[in-house]
Amino acid sequence: MEINLTLCREFSLKPWQVENTVKLIDDGNTIPFIARYRKEATGSLDDQLLRSLYDRLSYLRNMEEQKEKIISSIDEQGLLTDEIKAAVENAATLTELDDIYRPFRPKRKTRASVAKAKGLQGLADAIYAQEKNGLSPLDMAKDYINDEVPTADDAVQGAMDIIAELVSDDPAGRKMLRYSVKNNANLVVSGAKEDLGVYAMYKEYSEPVKSVPSHRVLAVNRGEKEGFLKVSVDYDKISGISLLSNLHLKNDSPCTETVLEAIQDAYTRLIFPAIEREIRNALTDTASEGAIQVFAKNTRQLLMQPPVKNKVTIGLDPGYRTGCKVAVVDGTGKVLDTSVIYPAPPHKKIEEAKEIIKSLVKKYDVELFSIGNGTASHETEEFAAEVIHELGGGISYMVVSEAGASVYSASKLAAEEFPEYDVSLRSAVSIARRLQDPLAELVKIDPKAIGVGQYQHDMPQSQLTSALDGVVEDCVNSVGVDLNTASAQLLNRVAGISSAVANNIVAYRQENGAFKSREELLKVSKLGPKAFEQCAGFLRVAESDNVLDNTAVHPESYKAADKLLKLCGVTEEDVRKGNVSAVGAYVKTVGTSALAEQLGIGEPTLIDISNEIAKPGRDPRDELPAPMLRTDVMGIEDLKVGMELKGTVRNVIDFGAFVDVGVHQDGLVHISQITDKFIRHPSDVLKVGDIVTVWVLSVDTDKNRIGLTMKKPKD
Repeated sequence: MEINLTLCREFSLKPWQVENTVKLIDDGNTIPFIARYRKEATGSLDDQLLRSLYDRLSYLRNMEEQKEKIISSIDEQGLLTDEIKAAVENAATLTELDDIYRPFRPKRKTRASVAKAKGLQGLADAIYAQEKNGLSPLDMAKDYINDEVPTADDAVQGAMDIIAELVSDDPAGRKMLRYSVKNNANLVVSGAKEDLGVYAMYKEYSEPVKSVPSHRVLAVNRGEKEGFLKVSVDYDKISGISLLSNLHLKNDSPCTETVLEAIQDAYTRLIFPAIEREIRNALTDTASEGAIQVFAKNTRQLLMQPPVKNKVTIGLDPGYRTGCKVAVVDGTGKVLDTSVIYPAPPHKKIEEAKEIIKSLVKKYDVELFSIGNGTASHETEEFAAEVIHELGGGISYMVVSEAGASVYSASKLAAEEFPEYDVSLRSAVSIARRLQDPLAELVKIDPKAIGVGQYQHDMPQSQLTSALDGVVEDCVNSVGVDLNTASAQLLNRVAGISSAVANNIVAYRQENGAFKSREELLKVSKLGPKAFEQCAGFLRVAESDNVLDNTAVHPESYKAADKLLKLCGVTEEDVRKGNVSAVGAYVKTVGTSALAEQLGIGEPTLIDISNEIAKPGRDPRDELPAPMLRTDVMGIEDLKVGMELKGTVRNVIDFGAFVDVGVHQDGLVHISQITDKFIRHPSDVLKVGDIVTVWVLSVDTDKNRIGLTMKKPKD
């Protein structure tokens, strides 16, 4: 119950929203299902917020488990007090818990443990007590001399080791010092080699820890890992020791100087190195979390790019020595033909290549070229533009990211899908299909390989995978999946469908032919009632006699939907033909509240049903701006400062966005050049796939760099 209250406070939600959501999660419901079909229970929380809430719920539950283990461990040692128990129970973070448990955690052999084994705990306690009129440490130490402690100096040194560990283990001191370091220290970077390459700007670099941006943290981390940079946290040692001294020193005692020396040792040897590691780790964790969020957002936007439907397309996978691989696919993605051409160096068989492409265009009525953006892409783009011109137009092209295409084409999945083609031709097919339906094609690839982020290879891979898998799942389910054409990989991303069940669905389809209804899903092996509940609403069956099977209306709401149609005087045939204006008019006249009550459903469900009836089989991506197609080509040498261009946003990162303006090399719009208004992050304004107007700020042909601005230059 305490966890629910924390979630209410952190997410600004009402208790009933959190309580219902947590129960739905605990009952085994998937996030897409909860977001789409349990809106009344959650107050219409969207999938992204639900995932954040789920992650936080998992963190808090893990922390509760840790608290129980810590209390049990301290209790078993016979050291648990009401004060310690309360401190553990009130801890708000795992770091705070770690601080509290530190003194009680079983330790490996340390200087303090060795001193304790020699019987010096009593001396340490006496010195730390700092009695005002007590003996000096050396005088007290005389009583502790033995075979293992030959001199008073040895005894005092052992006692100081024990005191240093006591100071180091003090939760209050660590908390105060950690806070001070976070707010007052600098991240200092220096070169570790003569030639720093891309890290030259960090040869002598310093920035406050509290304000260092995430992308810089990741950059210096990589430079350090590669051996180019040295990185440290610089903090005023005197301030740190003073802070600890205020907690542990008592004035006017013969032992005060000895305790101070122990504090200095604790700070230098034990506390600051640990806190420096913590600060570096915290900076990295924060930066990684931010980078993962950016990567996830970019991936979501890339997957949700509008498809170019029902267009016969030639996929061109460019190459130099091995040639450009060609695949012709029909409007549904079926492969019609393949070939290999050599329009680029070293072969330069341009006329022969043109004849092959022109022949394929005429034979199959090709309408689009989809060109991969890898090696020899620019030459292939120029070649395609010439072919389009010589054919008299009527064809457009688009350069698409081929990230992950080579991984896919060499995979077991691609071999099963296209056993008759070699690896390179499979890649050309994938490039063509990426233009026709980005989501259906990219879902076959590990989302980490899509590459729309920054420093993705430096991220905690399990965390990145989890975030991206969630994005893919949300995208697939928000669009919906054709049950009779979807691949097993696409089906596997549908809520409630495991990899095994996805394969069983495909096997059932191959054995029995196309599904005739959603209900037929229940005949698939291992697809039980719970899985059906989770997945049914996201699967479309255009061939079904029940028109609702081709909508996002869930089978549990069919009765309510049928009743609504009858009240409106609309038949299923009217729905198929799109003659449904009466539904919207009726809902508006009666009112959603009264009508929802009459139908026995919630208002959000009523609104969703009426929207789906209006557009059966609708694809939410169709409502987005269409991708930008081209018919001509430019080179970076054609760009001039001040030139106005249209471009497509390819990647959004912390410090700006990369925009494809049709010259093969993406240009950078720095965050300061996006808008005159203050923005925290480029993603506040831009998203992957946006078509934007830009002006050229700078061109460096030697380094292949283009600077762009979205601020219209003043005349």
